[in-house]
Amino acid sequence: MRTIRIHVDVSLMAGAELTLPAQAGEHVARVLRLVAGDPLTLFNGDGNDYPSTIERTGKREVVVRVTAGQPARTESPLQLTLAQAVARGEKMDLIMQKATELGVVRIVPLLTERSEVKLDAARAEKRLAHWRSVVASACEQSGRARLPEVLGAQPLQTWLDQLADDGALRLALLPDGTRNARDLRFGPAGGTLVIGPEGGLGERDIQALTAHGFAGLRLGPRILRTETAGMAALAALQALHGDA
Repeated sequence: MRTIRIHVDVSLMAGAELTLPAQAGEHVARVLRLVAGDPLTLFNGDGNDYPSTIERTGKREVVVRVTAGQPARTESPLQLTLAQAVARGEKMDLIMQKATELGVVRIVPLLTERSEVKLDAARAEKRLAHWRSVVASACEQSGRARLPEVLGAQPLQTWLDQLADDGALRLALLPDGTRNARDLRFGPAGGTLVIGPEGGLGERDIQALTAHGFAGLRLGPRILRTETAGMAALAALQALHGDA
């Protein structure tokens, strides 16, 4: 039987009774049509799953009782950050969703030399809230109990200037890259992967990345779309160095 998993941004502990936040409660009662006595699993991003039981449902609230707390063993040992140039339309939602399913710990939306998406402050704030919602939903589906951190969209150079020297392997997916995924060696800090926009990374982008220690990663002879590139690279890295 499929396990219903619901993300809630509240403190959770075994034995607690709580009213689900309005949006979660509406999803449980109206969309999933769960009723009193039905099981579900709650998580809040602390790395644990909390098996729970619905106590009662009403027009305006759903009350559940947490029956246990247990570590979720769904995180990859490979710490990966995806730094993705902001893509147009629903492509970015797809990228957020699949990157979460593929186990990244952080997603950084970037504005690059050839980025076609322009975001003012108000729009950027709305997009960030939306992306975090997409990531939470992807965690519900994929069984993850830790939400990847999603940063606000920012210029590539701004991000590079603030990048911590933490020992993470720095990679950028490039058609003429010289590094092979099989030959990489990741340390405890994992790695950071940069993916360009629809038109690819520009010369200034590549120069800036090179100046900050990023090496070119090459997956093969074909040019991948921006919404395909990150998925393919993350899947390859996880299969070779992470989940496998």
